[in-house]
Amino acid sequence: MNVLVKSATIVDPKSDFHNQTIDILIEKGTISQMSKHIKNPKNYKEIKLNNLHVSQGWFDSSVSFCEPGFEERETIENGLKTAAHSGFTAIAVNSDTNPVIDSYATISFLKAKAGAHAVNLYPIGALTKNSDGTDLAELYDMKNAGAIAFYDYQKPISNPNLMKLALQYASNFNGLVCSFPQESEISGLGVMNENITSTSLGLKGNPSLAEELQIARDLFILEYTEGKLHIPTVSTSKSVALIRAAKQKKLDVTCSVAIHNLVFTDKELTTFNTNFKVLPPLRTQNDIDALIEGLKDGTIDMATSDHNPVDIEHKKIEFDFAKYGTIGLESAFGALNTIFTIKQTIELLTKGKERFGIKSSSISIGNEANLTLFNPSESYSFSPKDIVSTSKNAMFNGKKLKGIVHGIIANNQLSLTSS
Repeated sequence: MNVLVKSATIVDPKSDFHNQTIDILIEKGTISQMSKHIKNPKNYKEIKLNNLHVSQGWFDSSVSFCEPGFEERETIENGLKTAAHSGFTAIAVNSDTNPVIDSYATISFLKAKAGAHAVNLYPIGALTKNSDGTDLAELYDMKNAGAIAFYDYQKPISNPNLMKLALQYASNFNGLVCSFPQESEISGLGVMNENITSTSLGLKGNPSLAEELQIARDLFILEYTEGKLHIPTVSTSKSVALIRAAKQKKLDVTCSVAIHNLVFTDKELTTFNTNFKVLPPLRTQNDIDALIEGLKDGTIDMATSDHNPVDIEHKKIEFDFAKYGTIGLESAFGALNTIFTIKQTIELLTKGKERFGIKSSSISIGNEANLTLFNPSESYSFSPKDIVSTSKNAMFNGKKLKGIVHGIIANNQLSLTSS
C-alpha cells in the first residue's frame, strides 16, 4: 500500500513532528518521508481532508464480538470493520462467546478468523474454565497461543483463594490477570445503581459497596502475591481512591473505565430504556467527577468503549430481564473528546497498549504506519446512521458528540470511513 497524506496535524508526543502540520508519504506500509510539502510523482493515492489530524493507532482494552456462538449479535468480520470505522487499529476481544475462549484452540480460532485485517485482534482468554469461576483455565497454553490477558468477562471471581492462585501462577510467565469488580452477594439481583433513583423506579439496586469490597479484597490479595492485576471498568469514587492508594504503595495494578460511565448517570434510567442497562451500572455525578479526575491524574490508566453488542430480542424486553450492555466503538472518540482536550483524548486511546504488551509505533520516518485519521473539531448528533455494528443497542443515540473519524492506516492497509 502506497499513500500520500496531505496537510495532517500530528498528535504524537513521541514524534519529532508533534503538533506540526505536514505531509506523510507511506510506501509499502512504512513511513518513508515526512515534510511540509511532498510531491507525488508516482501518482500515489492522496488523502486530503478538512482539518485532518493523525495520531498513533488507537487501542480498546474491552470489546466483545460474540463469535463463536452469538453471530446474530456480531461477527468478527463486521466487528473488525466497526473497529476500523471507529479509529481503532488494535482491540482486545473478550472471552464471552459460546464456547468460551478458554483454551489454546479457541485462542487460535479468534486469531485465524481475524486474518490479515487492518485491525489487529488480541484475544483475552478466560481466567477460569468456561468462565464458571471454579477452576483456572489453561492460562499458559493460551498465553503461548497469543492471549494478552485473562478475564471472565463481567463475571466476578467469588473465591478469594482462586484469585490468589491465578495471580501467583500467572506471575511465572508475566501474565496479566483481570478481575471484574463486583461482590455478587452484595450486588444480588440489582439491575441499576442503588440510590434514590432505584427506589423511586422500583428497581433493585446494585450498590457501590459491591464494587468497592471486591476491589479492596483483590488489592489485598495482589499485595500478598506480588502479582500483576488489571481491574476493568471501575465506576465509583471510592474505587478510584482505593486504586490510587494501591498505586502509591507501588502495587502492580492498572484499571480502566467504560466511556459511558463518564457521561451518563443513573437518572437516565427513568425512561426504562434498556440501552442504559450496563454492568457496572451507571452511577452518580459525584462518581463521574471522581472518574474523570482519576483519568487526569493517572489513577485510571485507560478508557474503554466496553463494546458489547446485544440483539433486539434481549434488549427490547422488560428492564429486569434485559441483558446488560451497550455498543460503544463508534461513539468512543466523540464522547471522550467532549470531556477532555484532544491531547488527553488521544493519550487515553493509546496508552493502554503498554499494559497489554502491545507494541506502539511513533509517527516517525522508517516506522511502520499504524495511524488513526480524524477531525477533532466537528460536532454532530450521534444517530443510528453512525452505527456499523450488527446490534444497535447504542446508549449514545441522540447525544451530541465532538470529533469524527476518517479511518485508519495499519498492517499495510488503508481503511477509510467513506470507502
